[in-house]
Amino acid sequence: MKTIKTDTKPNIGKRILAGVVDYLIISIVGIILIYTLGKPDIEGSYELNGFPALIPILFWLFMTVGVEQLLGVTLGNYTMDLKAISLNGNQNNLSFGQSIKRHILDPIDMFFFGVVGIITIKNTPKNQRLGDIWANTIVIDTKQKN
Repeated sequence: MKTIKTDTKPNIGKRILAGVVDYLIISIVGIILIYTLGKPDIEGSYELNGFPALIPILFWLFMTVGVEQLLGVTLGNYTMDLKAISLNGNQNNLSFGQSIKRHILDPIDMFFFGVVGIITIKNTPKNQRLGDIWANTIVIDTKQKN
């Protein structure tokens, strides 16, 4: 059984780029969905109502939690050689609950261009953002030498 090092580095640049990759995909698909499924209002902007309004949210859930459950990493983390692992003993894949906890706090961690997440990562012993603290996870660099 391979043991994964649980000490971590902040990897701020890689983590920011991973978030940009994930949320760029989510934003582009969200905009496409809004313009395709939405209806123009009086001011000329588009809005989604009813069930179609859930589709961008479900896509966000799939791209963050779903992909993390299926592949073990989000697409952004994959491109940056990062992986979130559990501090509960199972370091292979996160539980569904851990993935939800990590990503439900993304809006807070990414508030004001990620300042909240950066401050938290730099000031916690295990370089965790709020979502990682709540989910009891850390993010490691899979290419980092042990």
